[in-house]
Amino acid sequence: MTKISAVIITFNEEENIGRCIDSLKSIVDEIIVVDSRSTDNTASICKEKGAYLVETDWMGYSATKNYANSLAVYPYILSIDADEVLSETLQQSVLTVKKNPLFDAYYINRMTNYCGHWLKHLWYPDKKVRLFQKEKAEWSGAPVHEELIFKSKSRIGLLKGDLLHYSFPTIDKHFATSRKYSIIKAQQSLEKGEKVTFFKVLFAPISKFISEYLFKKGFMDGYYGFVACSVSAMAAFVKYIRLHELNRNTRS
Repeated sequence: MTKISAVIITFNEEENIGRCIDSLKSIVDEIIVVDSRSTDNTASICKEKGAYLVETDWMGYSATKNYANSLAVYPYILSIDADEVLSETLQQSVLTVKKNPLFDAYYINRMTNYCGHWLKHLWYPDKKVRLFQKEKAEWSGAPVHEELIFKSKSRIGLLKGDLLHYSFPTIDKHFATSRKYSIIKAQQSLEKGEKVTFFKVLFAPISKFISEYLFKKGFMDGYYGFVACSVSAMAAFVKYIRLHELNRNTRS
């Protein structure tokens, strides 16, 4: 039977980490948590739940995840965020892989819980590779959205079940996170030499809302689908007004 190491990186995740670890206990062979010196009870909860905890300084998403992967003992890694939980169907799918792994890596569909409501259309299925052979992949990419890169040609399957993502417990949390990421993305765009026009500032938020609300079916998720799409549109606006200001400061 193939063995699996679950790998999680954390910082101040006391509200989520216990639920995450509980969904892993019966299906993986070790749980590794790399914590970036949390100031809440994250570390103590991990220890109480039986996870192997390593504390280190923050190195960025890709570097921290790669460091965590290097600690894994077993050939397959299940990479999961602290605010994610495996559904019962997904748990059974992982157990099936342990008995007979057919692929080098596996996609998993992710469903978002937004303010206590499941978004079954918007952002779904947010398909991501989360189960993979340790020696065949590593994390790479930008500070915000890291990407799993395969070192050699790999066969990738799809697991049944969902990764349940408890992303935004409140609308305020979504506002705060979106603003933070928008500012980071604006800086990245500046470094790439991207320019922004008034037309872009004006119409990028509108385009973002239409894309998510209509084409990605946010309207089918009711009130909270509308709210989530609206905050995403606001994030696009923040990104481009920030980039506009950065461009002006660079010229002056």
